[in-house]
Amino acid sequence: MESIYIVKVGGAIVEDEQRLGQLLRDFSALPGRKILVHGGGRSATSLAERLGLESRMVNGRRVTDEGMLRVATMVYGGLVNKRVVARLQAEGVNALGLTGADGNVIRGHRRPVTADGTDFGFVGDVEWVDARLLSTLLEAGMTPVMAPLTHDGRGQLLNTNADTIASEVAKALADCYDVTLLYCFEKSGVLRDPNDDSSLISVITPADFERFVADGTVSGGMIPKLKNALQAVATGVKQVIITRADAIDGHHGTVIKAEQ
Repeated sequence: MESIYIVKVGGAIVEDEQRLGQLLRDFSALPGRKILVHGGGRSATSLAERLGLESRMVNGRRVTDEGMLRVATMVYGGLVNKRVVARLQAEGVNALGLTGADGNVIRGHRRPVTADGTDFGFVGDVEWVDARLLSTLLEAGMTPVMAPLTHDGRGQLLNTNADTIASEVAKALADCYDVTLLYCFEKSGVLRDPNDDSSLISVITPADFERFVADGTVSGGMIPKLKNALQAVATGVKQVIITRADAIDGHHGTVIKAEQ
């Protein structure tokens, strides 16, 4: 099967002009077909604060009320997405910005209230990805740039975790491509000590994940990131790597494996 790269880039990189520029140059140089999925949570938080809106996180997930959804739509689907698309065009990549609502490419549903009573508001969980539409765009020479927004098919946009979108897109395309999923952020990978970039964990399996969560090595937003990565390799994605944004061409970092 033909190979494809799906690269997810986090908000800290998106908001750093120099690092974003390097990431987009490296992304543009990746061979063959590719998709970029971006976050932008810090920009959303900053704008929310300027508008007097409170940002609240639970277990690494953003709680999204009506005001925060407006901010997420403006920042993710507008400012960040179109800026990335324009910069990729400058790199010779014919990029196309998408939310889940565009072309009905990603359908979601509002996350149910949890057993402990947490209501995440307008946060979406992915129901399905239209792999045929994405394949059509890819075959036509387009490079999708996907914002972390989905929709429920009834007119409601939903704020959806970018790591989840990257994982779900990778899983949907795994039937027709050899998929390499790269999660790129400011660290070299998953670290035993967040303040020591040399404490890289080179491989993580499901058993490792459970152990690292139990002993506190993995916490906060890294927990859902790793859950998404493990689900991807368990359902046919060829390889998943969590790495520093300037290392995507060499694929160095933490390799996620379904089993040892």
